[in-house]
Amino acid sequence: MRLHRNLCFAVIDGLMSIFNDEEYADKVIQQLLKRDKRWGSRDRGFVAETTYDIVRWKRLYAEIAEVKEPFNRDNLWRMFAVWATLKGIKLPDWKYFENTPTRKIKGRFDELSKIRKFRESIPDWIDAIGVEELGESKWTKEIAVQNKQADVILRVNTLKTSKEKLQNTLFDQDIETEFIKGYPSALKLTERANVFMTEAFKKGLFEVQDASSQLVAEMLHVEPGMKVVDTCAGAGGKTLHIASLMENKGQIIAMDIYESKLKKLKVRARRNGVHNIDMRVIDSTKPIKKLHNKADRVLIDAPCSGLGVLRRNPDAKWKLEPQFLDQIRGIQQDILQRYSKMVKSGGKLVYATCSILPSENENQINAFLESEAGKDFTFAKDKKVLAHESGYDGFYMALLERH
Repeated sequence: MRLHRNLCFAVIDGLMSIFNDEEYADKVIQQLLKRDKRWGSRDRGFVAETTYDIVRWKRLYAEIAEVKEPFNRDNLWRMFAVWATLKGIKLPDWKYFENTPTRKIKGRFDELSKIRKFRESIPDWIDAIGVEELGESKWTKEIAVQNKQADVILRVNTLKTSKEKLQNTLFDQDIETEFIKGYPSALKLTERANVFMTEAFKKGLFEVQDASSQLVAEMLHVEPGMKVVDTCAGAGGKTLHIASLMENKGQIIAMDIYESKLKKLKVRARRNGVHNIDMRVIDSTKPIKKLHNKADRVLIDAPCSGLGVLRRNPDAKWKLEPQFLDQIRGIQQDILQRYSKMVKSGGKLVYATCSILPSENENQINAFLESEAGKDFTFAKDKKVLAHESGYDGFYMALLERH
Protein backbone atom coordinates (compact mmCIF):
# COMPACT_ATOMS: atom_id res chain seq x y z
CA MET A 1 0.00 0.00 0.00
CA ARG A 2 1.22 3.48 -0.91
CA LEU A 3 0.49 6.32 1.50
CA HIS A 4 -1.02 9.51 0.03
CA ARG A 5 -0.22 12.79 1.73
CA ASN A 6 -3.72 14.33 1.64
CA LEU A 7 -5.32 11.19 3.12
CA CYS A 8 -2.72 10.97 5.89
CA PHE A 9 -3.21 14.65 6.73
CA ALA A 10 -6.96 14.02 7.04
CA VAL A 11 -6.28 11.20 9.51
CA ILE A 12 -3.97 13.39 11.63
CA ASP A 13 -6.53 16.23 11.65
CA GLY A 14 -9.24 13.78 12.71
CA LEU A 15 -7.11 12.39 15.55
CA MET A 16 -6.40 15.94 16.82
CA SER A 17 -10.17 16.53 17.09
CA ILE A 18 -10.90 13.17 18.74
CA PHE A 19 -8.03 13.09 21.25
CA ASN A 20 -7.54 16.77 22.06
CA ASP A 21 -10.98 18.31 21.49
CA GLU A 22 -12.86 15.28 22.85
CA GLU A 23 -15.11 15.12 19.79
CA TYR A 24 -16.90 11.86 18.94
CA ALA A 25 -15.03 9.72 16.44
CA ASP A 26 -18.05 8.91 14.25
CA LYS A 27 -18.96 12.63 13.89
CA VAL A 28 -15.33 13.60 13.13
CA ILE A 29 -15.03 10.89 10.47
CA GLN A 30 -18.34 11.94 8.86
CA GLN A 31 -16.89 15.44 8.46
CA LEU A 32 -13.52 14.17 7.17
CA LEU A 33 -15.20 12.11 4.45
CA LYS A 34 -16.78 15.26 2.99
CA ARG A 35 -13.39 16.95 2.74
CA ASP A 36 -12.55 16.14 -0.87
CA LYS A 37 -15.18 15.29 -3.47
CA ARG A 38 -12.51 13.62 -5.63
CA TRP A 39 -11.93 10.86 -3.08
CA GLY A 40 -13.19 7.46 -4.17
CA SER A 41 -14.57 4.76 -1.89
CA ARG A 42 -11.07 3.33 -1.30
CA ASP A 43 -9.75 6.76 -0.20
CA ARG A 44 -12.67 7.30 2.17
CA GLY A 45 -12.27 3.75 3.49
CA PHE A 46 -8.59 4.43 4.24
CA VAL A 47 -9.37 7.63 6.16
CA ALA A 48 -12.19 6.08 8.21
CA GLU A 49 -10.51 2.76 9.00
CA THR A 50 -7.08 4.24 9.77
CA THR A 51 -8.56 6.86 12.09
CA TYR A 52 -10.64 4.24 13.92
CA ASP A 53 -7.61 1.93 14.10
CA ILE A 54 -5.39 4.52 15.77
CA VAL A 55 -8.22 5.52 18.14
CA ARG A 56 -8.77 1.86 19.05
CA TRP A 57 -5.07 1.21 19.77
CA LYS A 58 -4.26 4.64 21.23
CA ARG A 59 -2.67 3.39 24.44
CA LEU A 60 -0.56 0.72 22.75
CA TYR A 61 0.65 3.01 19.93
CA ALA A 62 1.39 5.92 22.30
CA GLU A 63 3.42 3.60 24.54
CA ILE A 64 5.43 2.26 21.57
CA ALA A 65 5.91 5.78 20.14
CA GLU A 66 6.90 7.06 23.61
CA VAL A 67 4.46 9.98 23.51
CA LYS A 68 2.06 11.26 26.14
CA GLU A 69 -1.21 13.18 26.10
CA PRO A 70 -2.11 15.86 25.20
CA PHE A 71 -0.74 14.87 21.79
CA ASN A 72 0.69 17.48 19.43
CA ARG A 73 0.86 16.87 15.68
CA ASP A 74 4.39 15.44 15.87
CA ASN A 75 3.20 12.94 18.50
CA LEU A 76 0.36 11.86 16.22
CA TRP A 77 2.72 11.40 13.25
CA ARG A 78 4.86 9.16 15.47
CA MET A 79 1.79 7.10 16.36
CA PHE A 80 0.84 7.00 12.68
CA ALA A 81 4.34 5.65 11.92
CA VAL A 82 3.79 2.91 14.52
CA TRP A 83 0.46 2.00 12.90
CA ALA A 84 2.00 1.87 9.40
CA THR A 85 5.06 -0.14 10.56
CA LEU A 86 2.90 -2.75 12.32
CA LYS A 87 0.71 -3.00 9.19
CA GLY A 88 3.81 -3.64 7.08
CA ILE A 89 3.36 -0.40 5.10
CA LYS A 90 6.54 1.17 3.70
CA LEU A 91 6.96 4.68 5.09
CA PRO A 92 7.48 7.35 2.40
CA ASP A 93 10.38 9.77 2.50
CA TRP A 94 8.50 12.52 4.37
CA LYS A 95 9.92 14.67 7.18
CA TYR A 96 7.29 13.29 9.60
CA PHE A 97 8.80 9.82 9.33
CA GLU A 98 12.49 10.72 9.65
CA ASN A 99 14.41 8.43 12.02
CA THR A 100 11.46 6.08 12.57
CA PRO A 101 12.96 3.13 14.53
CA THR A 102 11.21 0.31 12.63
CA ARG A 103 12.93 -2.57 14.39
CA LYS A 104 12.45 -1.03 17.82
CA ILE A 105 8.72 -0.57 17.10
CA LYS A 106 8.30 -4.26 16.32
CA GLY A 107 10.31 -5.26 19.40
CA ARG A 108 8.25 -3.01 21.70
CA PHE A 109 5.04 -4.39 20.19
CA ASP A 110 6.10 -7.98 20.96
CA GLU A 111 7.05 -6.97 24.49
CA LEU A 112 3.88 -5.00 25.29
CA SER A 113 1.60 -7.63 23.71
CA LYS A 114 2.26 -9.83 26.74
CA ILE A 115 0.42 -7.35 29.00
CA ARG A 116 -3.38 -7.27 28.51
CA LYS A 117 -3.95 -3.56 29.23
CA PHE A 118 -1.43 -2.67 26.48
CA ARG A 119 -2.25 -5.55 24.13
CA GLU A 120 -5.96 -4.65 24.16
CA SER A 121 -5.24 -0.93 24.62
CA ILE A 122 -7.54 -0.13 27.54
CA PRO A 123 -7.34 2.13 30.61
CA ASP A 124 -6.20 0.43 33.83
CA TRP A 125 -9.51 1.02 35.62
CA ILE A 126 -11.60 -0.57 32.84
CA ASP A 127 -9.28 -3.59 32.82
CA ALA A 128 -9.64 -3.89 36.61
CA ILE A 129 -13.44 -3.65 36.59
CA GLY A 130 -13.69 -6.15 33.72
CA VAL A 131 -11.68 -8.71 35.68
CA GLU A 132 -13.62 -7.98 38.88
CA GLU A 133 -17.06 -8.43 37.30
CA LEU A 134 -16.48 -11.07 34.60
CA GLY A 135 -13.41 -12.95 35.87
CA GLU A 136 -9.96 -13.12 34.29
CA SER A 137 -10.70 -15.69 31.55
CA LYS A 138 -14.04 -14.29 30.32
CA TRP A 139 -12.81 -10.68 30.38
CA THR A 140 -9.62 -11.53 28.46
CA LYS A 141 -11.68 -13.15 25.66
CA GLU A 142 -14.34 -10.43 25.65
CA ILE A 143 -12.04 -7.40 25.46
CA ALA A 144 -10.04 -9.06 22.66
CA VAL A 145 -13.18 -9.39 20.52
CA GLN A 146 -14.26 -5.82 21.40
CA ASN A 147 -11.14 -4.65 19.52
CA LYS A 148 -12.13 -6.38 16.28
CA GLN A 149 -14.12 -4.62 13.57
CA ALA A 150 -17.84 -5.35 13.85
CA ASP A 151 -19.87 -6.91 11.04
CA VAL A 152 -22.48 -4.81 9.24
CA ILE A 153 -25.91 -6.23 10.13
CA LEU A 154 -29.18 -5.09 8.60
CA ARG A 155 -32.66 -5.43 10.05
CA VAL A 156 -35.26 -6.00 7.37
CA ASN A 157 -38.27 -3.68 7.57
CA THR A 158 -41.00 -6.32 7.30
CA LEU A 159 -43.62 -3.58 6.81
CA LYS A 160 -42.22 -3.10 3.30
CA THR A 161 -40.41 -6.27 2.25
CA SER A 162 -39.20 -9.73 3.26
CA LYS A 163 -35.72 -10.97 4.07
CA GLU A 164 -35.55 -12.98 0.84
CA LYS A 165 -36.72 -10.06 -1.33
CA LEU A 166 -34.28 -7.63 0.28
CA GLN A 167 -31.42 -10.08 -0.17
CA ASN A 168 -32.20 -10.30 -3.91
CA THR A 169 -32.59 -6.51 -4.22
CA LEU A 170 -29.19 -5.90 -2.62
CA PHE A 171 -27.58 -8.67 -4.68
CA ASP A 172 -28.66 -6.79 -7.82
CA GLN A 173 -26.69 -3.82 -6.44
CA ASP A 174 -23.57 -6.00 -5.91
CA ILE A 175 -24.09 -6.27 -2.14
CA GLU A 176 -24.04 -9.85 -0.91
CA THR A 177 -25.69 -10.84 2.36
CA GLU A 178 -26.39 -13.98 4.36
CA PHE A 179 -29.07 -15.06 6.84
CA ILE A 180 -28.15 -15.46 10.51
CA LYS A 181 -29.66 -18.45 12.29
CA GLY A 182 -31.77 -17.40 15.28
CA TYR A 183 -32.24 -13.80 14.11
CA PRO A 184 -35.47 -13.69 12.06
CA SER A 185 -35.09 -10.16 10.67
CA ALA A 186 -31.30 -10.00 10.20
CA LEU A 187 -29.07 -9.99 7.12
CA LYS A 188 -25.28 -9.91 7.47
CA LEU A 189 -23.11 -8.31 4.78
CA THR A 190 -20.42 -10.70 3.56
CA GLU A 191 -18.24 -7.67 2.71
CA ARG A 192 -18.41 -4.12 4.05
CA ALA A 193 -20.25 -1.65 1.82
CA ASN A 194 -21.87 1.79 2.13
CA VAL A 195 -25.46 0.59 2.32
CA PHE A 196 -26.79 4.08 3.11
CA MET A 197 -26.30 5.08 -0.53
CA THR A 198 -28.54 2.28 -1.85
CA GLU A 199 -32.05 2.78 -3.20
CA ALA A 200 -33.20 0.05 -0.81
CA PHE A 201 -32.15 2.14 2.19
CA LYS A 202 -33.68 5.34 0.80
CA LYS A 203 -36.97 3.45 0.33
CA GLY A 204 -36.88 2.29 3.97
CA LEU A 205 -36.50 -1.42 3.25
CA PHE A 206 -33.99 -1.86 6.09
CA GLU A 207 -32.13 -0.26 8.98
CA VAL A 208 -28.57 -0.96 10.11
CA GLN A 209 -28.91 -2.65 13.52
CA ASP A 210 -26.65 -5.20 15.19
CA ALA A 211 -28.01 -8.73 15.65
CA SER A 212 -27.86 -8.51 19.48
CA SER A 213 -29.82 -5.25 19.47
CA GLN A 214 -32.51 -6.96 17.37
CA LEU A 215 -33.18 -9.44 20.20
CA VAL A 216 -34.49 -6.68 22.50
CA ALA A 217 -37.75 -5.90 20.68
CA GLU A 218 -38.33 -9.63 20.12
CA MET A 219 -38.22 -10.19 23.90
CA LEU A 220 -41.12 -7.77 24.46
CA HIS A 221 -43.57 -10.20 22.75
CA VAL A 222 -45.60 -7.34 21.30
CA GLU A 223 -48.81 -7.89 19.33
CA PRO A 224 -50.70 -5.67 16.88
CA GLY A 225 -53.10 -3.32 18.70
CA MET A 226 -51.13 -3.04 21.92
CA LYS A 227 -50.05 0.13 23.73
CA VAL A 228 -46.24 0.02 23.98
CA VAL A 229 -43.91 2.59 25.58
CA ASP A 230 -40.25 2.85 24.55
CA THR A 231 -38.95 4.99 27.39
CA CYS A 232 -35.37 5.72 26.24
CA ALA A 233 -36.11 5.68 22.52
CA GLY A 234 -33.21 7.83 21.31
CA ALA A 235 -33.14 7.90 17.50
CA GLY A 236 -35.48 4.93 17.52
CA GLY A 237 -33.74 1.80 16.20
CA LYS A 238 -35.69 -0.46 18.56
CA THR A 239 -38.87 1.65 18.28
CA LEU A 240 -38.98 1.00 14.53
CA HIS A 241 -38.40 -2.72 15.09
CA ILE A 242 -41.32 -2.78 17.56
CA ALA A 243 -43.50 -1.01 14.96
CA SER A 244 -42.77 -3.66 12.34
CA LEU A 245 -43.49 -6.47 14.86
CA MET A 246 -46.83 -4.73 15.62
CA GLU A 247 -47.58 -4.50 11.87
CA ASN A 248 -48.14 -0.73 12.29
CA LYS A 249 -51.24 -1.43 14.44
CA GLY A 250 -51.76 -0.13 17.97
CA GLN A 251 -49.81 2.67 19.61
CA ILE A 252 -46.12 3.13 20.36
CA ILE A 253 -45.14 6.01 22.61
CA ALA A 254 -41.48 6.89 22.02
CA MET A 255 -40.04 8.92 24.88
CA ASP A 256 -36.66 10.52 25.47
CA ILE A 257 -35.12 13.38 27.42
CA TYR A 258 -33.57 14.70 24.18
CA GLU A 259 -35.99 16.23 21.66
CA SER A 260 -33.23 16.26 18.99
CA LYS A 261 -33.09 12.44 19.06
CA LEU A 262 -36.86 12.13 18.66
CA LYS A 263 -36.66 14.43 15.62
CA LYS A 264 -34.28 11.93 14.02
CA LEU A 265 -36.74 9.16 14.83
CA LYS A 266 -39.49 11.14 13.08
CA VAL A 267 -37.41 11.22 9.86
CA ARG A 268 -36.58 7.51 10.11
CA ALA A 269 -40.21 6.58 10.82
CA ARG A 270 -41.33 8.42 7.69
CA ARG A 271 -38.76 6.55 5.58
CA ASN A 272 -39.79 3.24 7.16
CA GLY A 273 -43.50 3.83 6.48
CA VAL A 274 -44.28 3.70 10.23
CA HIS A 275 -47.28 5.74 11.39
CA ASN A 276 -48.24 4.39 14.84
CA ILE A 277 -45.60 6.27 16.88
CA ASP A 278 -46.36 9.19 19.22
CA MET A 279 -43.27 11.08 20.40
CA ARG A 280 -43.04 12.65 23.83
CA VAL A 281 -40.15 14.54 25.40
CA ILE A 282 -39.54 13.72 29.07
CA ASP A 283 -39.15 17.31 30.29
CA SER A 284 -40.80 16.76 33.70
CA THR A 285 -42.42 13.96 35.71
CA LYS A 286 -45.80 14.59 34.04
CA PRO A 287 -45.35 12.52 30.82
CA ILE A 288 -44.47 9.46 32.96
CA LYS A 289 -47.28 9.93 35.51
CA LYS A 290 -49.88 10.28 32.74
CA LEU A 291 -49.01 6.76 31.61
CA HIS A 292 -49.08 5.04 35.01
CA ASN A 293 -50.76 1.59 34.70
CA LYS A 294 -51.56 2.21 31.00
CA ALA A 295 -48.99 0.23 28.95
CA ASP A 296 -49.21 -3.38 27.81
CA ARG A 297 -45.44 -3.32 27.26
CA VAL A 298 -42.64 -1.04 28.45
CA LEU A 299 -39.09 -1.06 27.12
CA ILE A 300 -36.31 0.49 29.18
CA ASP A 301 -33.26 0.56 26.92
CA ALA A 302 -31.27 2.15 29.73
CA PRO A 303 -28.31 4.53 29.43
CA CYS A 304 -25.16 2.56 30.25
CA SER A 305 -21.37 2.37 30.00
CA GLY A 306 -21.56 0.93 26.45
CA LEU A 307 -18.82 -1.60 27.25
CA GLY A 308 -20.60 -4.17 25.06
CA VAL A 309 -20.29 -2.04 21.92
CA LEU A 310 -16.67 -0.83 22.00
CA ARG A 311 -16.15 -2.40 18.56
CA ARG A 312 -18.45 0.28 17.15
CA ASN A 313 -17.38 3.12 19.44
CA PRO A 314 -13.67 2.62 20.17
CA ASP A 315 -13.29 6.20 21.44
CA ALA A 316 -15.80 5.51 24.23
CA LYS A 317 -13.18 3.71 26.34
CA TRP A 318 -11.09 6.91 26.42
CA LYS A 319 -14.08 9.10 27.30
CA LEU A 320 -15.47 6.86 30.07
CA GLU A 321 -14.53 7.68 33.65
CA PRO A 322 -15.02 5.63 36.86
CA GLN A 323 -17.32 8.24 38.40
CA PHE A 324 -19.59 8.07 35.32
CA LEU A 325 -20.08 4.36 35.95
CA ASP A 326 -21.15 4.99 39.56
CA GLN A 327 -23.47 7.75 38.39
CA ILE A 328 -25.04 5.68 35.59
CA ARG A 329 -25.85 2.79 37.95
CA GLY A 330 -27.84 5.23 40.10
CA ILE A 331 -29.67 6.53 37.02
CA GLN A 332 -30.46 2.97 35.82
CA GLN A 333 -32.09 2.05 39.14
CA ASP A 334 -33.98 5.35 39.30
CA ILE A 335 -35.35 4.80 35.78
CA LEU A 336 -36.43 1.25 36.67
CA GLN A 337 -38.21 2.50 39.80
CA ARG A 338 -40.09 5.30 38.02
CA TYR A 339 -40.75 3.96 34.53
CA SER A 340 -41.94 0.52 35.68
CA LYS A 341 -45.07 2.23 37.02
CA MET A 342 -46.29 2.63 33.42
CA VAL A 343 -46.80 -1.16 33.08
CA LYS A 344 -50.41 -2.16 33.65
CA SER A 345 -51.51 -5.32 35.49
CA GLY A 346 -50.64 -8.36 33.39
CA GLY A 347 -48.24 -6.27 31.28
CA LYS A 348 -44.56 -6.84 30.63
CA LEU A 349 -41.35 -4.85 31.05
CA VAL A 350 -38.01 -5.35 29.30
CA TYR A 351 -34.87 -3.78 30.77
CA ALA A 352 -31.89 -3.75 28.40
CA THR A 353 -28.36 -2.33 28.17
CA CYS A 354 -25.45 -2.58 25.75
CA SER A 355 -23.15 -3.27 28.70
CA ILE A 356 -21.53 -6.55 29.72
CA LEU A 357 -21.11 -5.66 33.42
CA PRO A 358 -23.38 -7.50 35.90
CA SER A 359 -23.46 -4.34 38.06
CA GLU A 360 -25.41 -2.60 35.27
CA ASN A 361 -27.48 -5.66 34.42
CA GLU A 362 -28.62 -8.57 36.61
CA ASN A 363 -27.62 -6.72 39.80
CA GLN A 364 -29.95 -3.87 38.82
CA ILE A 365 -32.81 -6.30 38.20
CA ASN A 366 -32.23 -8.04 41.54
CA ALA A 367 -32.14 -4.69 43.38
CA PHE A 368 -35.36 -3.61 41.65
CA LEU A 369 -37.22 -6.84 42.45
CA GLU A 370 -36.25 -6.50 46.13
CA SER A 371 -37.52 -2.90 46.24
CA GLU A 372 -41.02 -1.62 47.01
CA ALA A 373 -41.71 -0.78 43.34
CA GLY A 374 -40.48 -4.22 42.24
CA LYS A 375 -42.75 -6.26 44.50
CA ASP A 376 -45.50 -6.15 41.83
CA PHE A 377 -43.19 -7.83 39.29
CA THR A 378 -41.98 -11.36 38.65
CA PHE A 379 -38.73 -12.21 36.89
CA ALA A 380 -39.53 -14.20 33.72
CA LYS A 381 -36.15 -14.60 31.97
CA ASP A 382 -32.99 -12.79 30.92
CA LYS A 383 -30.36 -13.06 28.21
CA LYS A 384 -26.68 -12.15 28.52
CA VAL A 385 -24.90 -11.74 25.19
CA LEU A 386 -21.10 -11.60 25.11
CA ALA A 387 -19.32 -10.68 21.88
CA HIS A 388 -16.73 -13.47 22.18
CA GLU A 389 -19.51 -16.08 22.43
CA SER A 390 -22.03 -14.69 19.92
CA GLY A 391 -19.87 -12.79 17.44
CA TYR A 392 -22.19 -9.80 17.87
CA ASP A 393 -22.42 -6.88 20.30
CA GLY A 394 -22.42 -7.40 24.06
CA PHE A 395 -25.95 -6.92 25.42
CA TYR A 396 -28.18 -7.72 28.36
CA MET A 397 -31.96 -7.95 28.46
CA ALA A 398 -34.40 -9.05 31.17
CA LEU A 399 -38.14 -9.70 30.92
CA LEU A 400 -40.31 -8.90 33.95
CA GLU A 401 -44.05 -9.52 34.24
CA ARG A 402 -46.44 -7.46 36.36
CA HIS A 403 -48.86 -9.49 38.48
